[in-house]
Amino acid sequence: MRQWLIGLAVGVGLLLASWGLLIVLARRLPPGILRDLAAFIPDCVTTVRKLRKDSRVPRRAKIAVIVAGVWVASPIDLIPEFIPVIGPLDDIVVVALALRYAGRQVPREVLLEAWPGDPRLLERLLGRPKRSPEPVD
Repeated sequence: MRQWLIGLAVGVGLLLASWGLLIVLARRLPPGILRDLAAFIPDCVTTVRKLRKDSRVPRRAKIAVIVAGVWVASPIDLIPEFIPVIGPLDDIVVVALALRYAGRQVPREVLLEAWPGDPRLLERLLGRPKRSPEPVD
């Protein structure tokens, strides 16, 4: 039993150390698409937390955003995380779809307030805002 606990502690320690290393390396990335991608999931988690508590967000959008947050936090994935490049792809797709859905339900300003990252990335993800039809004379 003692060896099992030591093995578990070593495994958790290695996991935390690898996360720390990834955070340090991500912060050293030059500005650009790679840095944006490295910050995407943490920015999404922060956005989920903020939108969940915001009274301006309708219940359906909150549910979609919470489901996306649980999906990201869940250790069960469609594509295993250890596969380079495409490992986090299922998380990114689910979060992107949830944010697009929320973007149709929530005023864009609310989403931009909740997004801690570069607003251009969120604008690109959400697409162009729908314009109301212009009056015809």
